[in-house]
Amino acid sequence: MNSLISETIDKQTMKSTNELFPIFLKLQNFHTLLLGAGNVGLEKLSALVGNDPLANILVVAAEVSSEFESFASAYPHVHIEKRLFEESDLDGISLIILATDSRGLHEYIYELAKERGVLLNVADTPDLCDLYLGSIVKKGNLKVGISTNGKSPTFAKRLKEVLNDALPDEIDETLDRLNAVRNSLKGDFSYKVKKLNEITAGLVERPKTVTISLLAFRLMIGAAIVLVLIIFAILLWRF
Repeated sequence: MNSLISETIDKQTMKSTNELFPIFLKLQNFHTLLLGAGNVGLEKLSALVGNDPLANILVVAAEVSSEFESFASAYPHVHIEKRLFEESDLDGISLIILATDSRGLHEYIYELAKERGVLLNVADTPDLCDLYLGSIVKKGNLKVGISTNGKSPTFAKRLKEVLNDALPDEIDETLDRLNAVRNSLKGDFSYKVKKLNEITAGLVERPKTVTISLLAFRLMIGAAIVLVLIIFAILLWRF
C-alpha cells in the first residue's frame, strides 16, 4: 500500500516538473524560417533579432503588415517573401517558427519538420512545439531565460519586467572585470575556477562598499519575489 502511494506521489511530482532543457542558440550560425507576418509574427521576429540582430531569418507570408515590414527593414539578414508556404522552404532550415492562424497548416508543417528533424515552435500551441521562446532578461552580457513550461507566457513576461527592474546595470561591468581576471589567470580550468571563487568570495567579505551594494541587490531581489507573488495572485484571480 505504501509503495503504491509513493508511486502515485512520484508520478504527480513528475507531471508538475518543468523538464525543458535550457540552451542559448547562436542564431546567426544557422537559418530560421518564420511563417506569418502579422502581429504574432512581429512578436516572434522581435524576440529573435532582439537577441541576435544578425540572425538569418526567412519570412514567408501571403500578407505582410506594414509594421512588420518596417521593423524587418532594419535587419539585413531578414528576408521576406510574400507568398504561400512551399515544402521547399524547409530546405537548409534548422529552426521553424509558425505564427499564422491556420491550425491545419501548422499540423502539416509539424509532420514535415518531424520527418526532417527540424526544431519547431508554434505560437500559442504547446502540443506542437519542440521548444518554447521564453521571456528573456538582458543586462549587457548577462542573459536570463524564463520558462513556465508553456503554461503561462503572461506570467513569464511579468516576471521578466520584475527582474529587469531588479537587476542593476552594473552587473555587466562586474562580468567584464571578472572576464579580464579570468583571461589573466594561468593554469587549467579547475585552477581558474578555484581562483575566481576565491576572488569573488573576497569581494563579498572585505570591501564595505561592495557589501553594501550586494545587500541592496539582495533587498531588490527580495522585493522582486514579493512582487512576483502578488502578480501571480492577480493572474490566478483574473484567469
